Amino acid sequence: MSKFPNQLALVAVAATSVIALSVGLSERAAHNAEIAAATAQAEADAMAVQTAEAETAEAEAVVTEQVTAEVAEAEMVEEVAEDTVAEAETAAPETVTAEATADTGDTFEGGSSTPALFVGAAWAESHESPMIGELDGISFDLGREALDEEVAAWDIDIRPDGAGLPAGSGDVWTGEEAYIENCAQCHGDFGEGRARWPVLAGGWDTLEHEDPVKTPGSYWPYLSTVWDYVHRAMPYGQAQSLTDDEVYAITAYILYLNNLVDDDFELSQDNFTEVSLPNEDGFFMDDRAEGEIPAFSEEPCMENCKDSVEITMRASVLDVTPEDEQAEATEAAAETTEETATQEAAAEDETTAVAAVDPALVEEGEGVFRKCRACHQVGEGARNGVGPHLNGVLGRTIGGIDGFRYSGVFQEAAEAGEVWGPENLGEYLADPRGAMPGTNMSFAGLRSEDEIAAITAYLSTFEAQ
Repeated sequence: MSKFPNQLALVAVAATSVIALSVGLSERAAHNAEIAAATAQAEADAMAVQTAEAETAEAEAVVTEQVTAEVAEAEMVEEVAEDTVAEAETAAPETVTAEATADTGDTFEGGSSTPALFVGAAWAESHESPMIGELDGISFDLGREALDEEVAAWDIDIRPDGAGLPAGSGDVWTGEEAYIENCAQCHGDFGEGRARWPVLAGGWDTLEHEDPVKTPGSYWPYLSTVWDYVHRAMPYGQAQSLTDDEVYAITAYILYLNNLVDDDFELSQDNFTEVSLPNEDGFFMDDRAEGEIPAFSEEPCMENCKDSVEITMRASVLDVTPEDEQAEATEAAAETTEETATQEAAAEDETTAVAAVDPALVEEGEGVFRKCRACHQVGEGARNGVGPHLNGVLGRTIGGIDGFRYSGVFQEAAEAGEVWGPENLGEYLADPRGAMPGTNMSFAGLRSEDEIAAITAYLSTFEAQ
């Protein structure tokens, strides 16, 4: 008598589980009813047969996990349970079998009812997959080892000590030709920069200014930075199209534009480390962890403070100092030097051949001056650029603009008191390097005497500022 109630309970559990499973799968089938309706009838029938067998296996697994060991002793009850399962599945909607996912046994789309979730958990447990930590030593057969030539194509960095430099060489004038062809359209013929493209020459003594000009001659620390960047990224849009010799030559030309080498200089891997850029000492290893951080972490000193503070410099750039008209007038007056007075006197003496000029000639000279605008400015507000401004150049002391960094030959002319006039200016414009050997101006010269006369007339119309 003790076994009979247990057998009835087993039958009840089996029937309840099968019905619950059918309900869960029915919910899933209803969710995908539109897709099932589109399936061909013949294909649906075939899937129904396979689905019935798979669902029966799943139901048996669920029932087996829930019953006790007494199930093994009740073979007749198990047969009854199987018959009940078959009858319950026959009564279930046909759309359940059409959409069930057990035909492959590899995927489970889930459902919203508790029985469906129960079956999903059982599926997941039976389809174990390796964890990430268990993938050690497994190859996915992706890619291959890089070839030596492929590694070499990427390994192109150059060190400050010259490590990584290829064999080759290039001189200044070869570099000028390569620069004009590949770089001038963005950086200007003389490194002055066009539009918003970077300036490559000048900027000396501007690092403390409000708007410093950072060039290889004013800011960059190592020549290897110049060589590496030209080689790696230039010309724009055609990176790494230059030969090693062209890179050496362009680097030499950039050095020349910054007054760091003479016009007969040739750069190669042998003399590369002999060139030092002016701001090399302005760079140093980051020592804040040993220097600043410990110092700033200490308790601030609040003893022996000064009784008063004296202002030693006006912070006009920061615009934090009240305007003082009298101080400004004093500063303006101090800017007038004896050299300026000398230049004005010389200008008065030179108002000879340019007193009266032909307007047509001036207009022609304005057109010729377009060749010079990349480096020189004239007119109101003219400033020094790659070259000095040319306001009042006729009658001005050669190399006489205060604050502009002239080449040695111009400095010598200034010390000798030489003054620009129509004759020596014409000679210089016709052949800059021949008239003043060592000049930094790499302009080849004007082609005809008519152009020289026209530009001289044009320049004569701008007074000294």
